Amino acid sequence: MRSFASDNNSGIHPQVVEALLRANQDHAVGYGDDPWTAEAVRKIREAFTPDCEPLFVFNGTGSNVVALQLCTQPYHSILCAETAHIYVDECGAPVRMTGCQIRPIQTPDGKLTPELVRPYLCNFGEQHHSQPGVLYISQCTELGTVYTPSEIRALADEVHSCGMYLHMDGARLANACVALDKTFRQLTVDAGVDVLSFGGTKNGLMMGECVVVFNPALRDKARFVRKQSAQLASKMRFLSCQFTAYLTDDLWRKNAAHANAQARRLYEALSGLPGVRFTQKVESNQLFLTLPRPVIDELRKKYFFYFWNEPANEIRLVTSFDTTEDDISELLTSVKLALKSQEAGT
Repeated sequence: MRSFASDNNSGIHPQVVEALLRANQDHAVGYGDDPWTAEAVRKIREAFTPDCEPLFVFNGTGSNVVALQLCTQPYHSILCAETAHIYVDECGAPVRMTGCQIRPIQTPDGKLTPELVRPYLCNFGEQHHSQPGVLYISQCTELGTVYTPSEIRALADEVHSCGMYLHMDGARLANACVALDKTFRQLTVDAGVDVLSFGGTKNGLMMGECVVVFNPALRDKARFVRKQSAQLASKMRFLSCQFTAYLTDDLWRKNAAHANAQARRLYEALSGLPGVRFTQKVESNQLFLTLPRPVIDELRKKYFFYFWNEPANEIRLVTSFDTTEDDISELLTSVKLALKSQEAGT
């Protein structure tokens, strides 16, 4: 069954499968001391900056908790948007693993600004209060919106002036780069990000992410934090080799460009239909919209997708690197038939 629920539901890109098969030859030293990992580290440094420290981990939650532990002590607080993945979707793992309080900040579009963050930059040195330690942002956001380099730099400058760090969750970083026609470096290192959770699972990889440490002050302890967080893979080559394929011949860009283009096509077709209202800008591969509840119920008989706000009849649709033209056409036909049936019933 084809799904518009999440780009996590997509398959593995054939070039990534080939990379896994090539890595599955003979024996290799474990825990990252192998040629596949060395090559992947080289590719990541080439894409971001030569002096970064890439650390491969098993999954997105693991990458976030490793990154946040690097930036905090248990008496710190973590600032984030109220829609943030670490606040909504990680079962308290960041709180358990860091010991920190999470301070959610209300935002209408998933994006934080210095003006929204500033009221939370307080109580420094006051022993009765958790100390703000790190600002977490998602690129793209959980609402599909995208931070520009200047917006990221403004946040970085704001928190750096308070002695804090900026952590970016880049689970869909490739989609943001394509949307803005920017490089990985322009949206991270050059914009002031201290540590990045670099994802590819949503864009054609099988599994795994990479914590990319940019700030020199965080590098020395990074490997120990990864190990203690149960994120050090013994057969590391099967995580790392995927990133080599991902960063070769712009595969990451091609995959993200396809997903974004399919989302745009879907948006343009749906936006002209009666009863369809988009609740967020469509800037990447995620669409947030409302439909009449009978239409949603009819679509759910054929498609799997998530409610974002069920009382408001708001759903989320996500396109992937392997979403086809036929997938889009079939979904549009189903929506139109359901709308027509709903209109006839009323």
